[in-house]
Amino acid sequence: MLGFEAAMPQFQALGAQVVGVSTDPALSLAAWQKENNAGGKQILLSDFPRRQMLTAYGALETNEQSPVYRYAKRAYYIIDKTGTVKYIKVMDNPLNLLSADEVLAALKQSGAAT
Repeated sequence: MLGFEAAMPQFQALGAQVVGVSTDPALSLAAWQKENNAGGKQILLSDFPRRQMLTAYGALETNEQSPVYRYAKRAYYIIDKTGTVKYIKVMDNPLNLLSADEVLAALKQSGAAT
């Protein structure tokens, strides 16, 4: 999320809202935002403890044999104003990140930008 803060004006110009979802408890997310001065225009939601949103969007490791079973995968979604998912990118390795520029390009290509 920190890498997206500088690109927020570009997302806003396209009519987009950046939302982060984490499996961490809300208090942990608030502390992280404060520590990293990241409370700007980004929304950070907690999917703790049930992880329903991550499960619904296929962003939770469900293989019981995996050493990271029930951990969140790094994932990117673009959802238009009608609620239609226009873009999905779920990373196999949580260390792999898309840049804000890559997500902006996907937003433009998806047709979800205004």
